Amino acid sequence: QVQLAESGGGSVQPGGSLRLSCKASGNFFRLDAMGWYRQAPGKERELVAVATYGGRTNYADSVKGRFTISRDNAKNTVYLQMNSLKPEDTAVYYCNADIVQISGGLVLTYWGQGTQVTVSS
Repeated sequence: QVQLAESGGGSVQPGGSLRLSCKASGNFFRLDAMGWYRQAPGKERELVAVATYGGRTNYADSVKGRFTISRDNAKNTVYLQMNSLKPEDTAVYYCNADIVQISGGLVLTYWGQGTQVTVSS
């Protein structure tokens, strides 16, 4: 069974930084795209950043220049470095991964349980 385990959320003042981590575990062939989404109260879940297996990245306009996504394929882990945090970044952040299964090459999408990020003075 595949699981995504997130860590690194918390509370920080505006202008501060946090680093989120998400590690995939279980039996699978390999990881494909991995990314981060977030959902603020009363809002829909939105893409924050995504990184392909080869390292190509894409960001939401609202976080460009402040957030950096990276991954360590050997550790099956994706990271999100968040700098210059703003109150509007407050949300539950979810890890997302497209995982290639061992049998038949089927690709399934998995989600982490979410980690709270609160930016407040």
